[in-house]
Amino acid sequence: MPRVIHVLNGPNLNRLGKREPKIYGSTTLAEVEAMCRAEAGDDAVVFRQTNWEGQLVEWIHEAIDGEAAGIVINPAGLTFRSIPVLDALKMFSGVIIELHISNIHRREPIYHQSLVSTVATAVIAGLGAGGYATAMRSIRQLLDASAA
Repeated sequence: MPRVIHVLNGPNLNRLGKREPKIYGSTTLAEVEAMCRAEAGDDAVVFRQTNWEGQLVEWIHEAIDGEAAGIVINPAGLTFRSIPVLDALKMFSGVIIELHISNIHRREPIYHQSLVSTVATAVIAGLGAGGYATAMRSIRQLLDASAA
């Protein structure tokens, strides 16, 4: 039976390919989605992006209520300041992979303290847009290991 993996993207990620390409590269969000779907195998993917904190929280609730197996989340700027996103993720009992396109630890100090990392199963940062493919492979391996 296929599992459901939610890939949730926060503010400004709809601008991938245009926004600060020296930091975020030239890959678009549509290309990221295609990457995720290609790596999903038999698993279903719910792929979303929002610029609104409350919408991201609602989608995490949907993942909880829909019994998703895992969440790959790039909360973008909400990573460092959003207690509501953190609290929603605390309620999720599946695998959570926090993802960042850039290496947040090599950036300005404001980007060094992730709230999401405190509840994430794993963190991927600094692999560029290709980190999404890595995250999908990794979440599937973690889910397979927990099912064994």
